[in-house]
Amino acid sequence: MTLQGKLFFFCGKMGAGKSTKAKLIADENSAILLSEDEWLAAHFPQQIQSFDDYISYSNRIKPFIRRHVAQLINLGTNVVMDFPANTIRQRLWFASLCNELGCDHELVYLDLSDQQCLTHINKRRQEQPERARFDTEAMFHHVTQYFEPPTDDEGLNITLVEGDA
Repeated sequence: MTLQGKLFFFCGKMGAGKSTKAKLIADENSAILLSEDEWLAAHFPQQIQSFDDYISYSNRIKPFIRRHVAQLINLGTNVVMDFPANTIRQRLWFASLCNELGCDHELVYLDLSDQQCLTHINKRRQEQPERARFDTEAMFHHVTQYFEPPTDDEGLNITLVEGDA
């Protein structure tokens, strides 16, 4: 019997450090790292011009991602998904995948203040000018209005990371 891989995914406001933490966890767990930003940029270059576009294209790739992740997990590969789990609905998608596969999982919740996130966003905008159009304080506030912190009653294995840890 083959051991299944473990699935790692992330919750945190825009700028909380989800992508940075995903890379670290992938390295620490000899895991495959799947980045939503990379998949969207590769499959839909120049087509995401608004938050609504992002939602639409993100939903388009989910069936393919789901099959890909299922194959990797069932081969015994650990998978780190740098895809947001920032709303109850998004986390339900991850939970249904984990339940379907019967795999171990970890939701890493990066709990930072708005100011900490905005500081990270400003730094990222300087380091990655191609992101400047979306990495704004206005976009942060727009996206944050939908943010729902995870709760224990969601039945997920949550690891809380507070501040800039």
